[in-house]
Amino acid sequence: MAPTGAETRIREKLMVALEPIRLDVVNESELHAGHRGSPGTGESHFRLLIVSSKFAGRSRLERHRLVNAALEGEMPPIHALAISAFAPGEPIRA
Repeated sequence: MAPTGAETRIREKLMVALEPIRLDVVNESELHAGHRGSPGTGESHFRLLIVSSKFAGRSRLERHRLVNAALEGEMPPIHALAISAFAPGEPIRA
């Protein structure tokens, strides 16, 4: 499946803001089609896995705030965003 416009914008914004060594952007919108709150655009629910040195020494809440700040302007139309954020060397629990 080709990346959506929202997926491309998410990837670009996170690459610039967080300079990750790993970035997985998964569009899960089709899993939520027809659910309440789902706009039916195919670009509403995303799962992120990010590994960035900018997360080193930061709490989970601080990491999520960095991600949300980088994606300002995308929420909405993004309805749901699952974030897994790690610093290099931390075990990844996706």
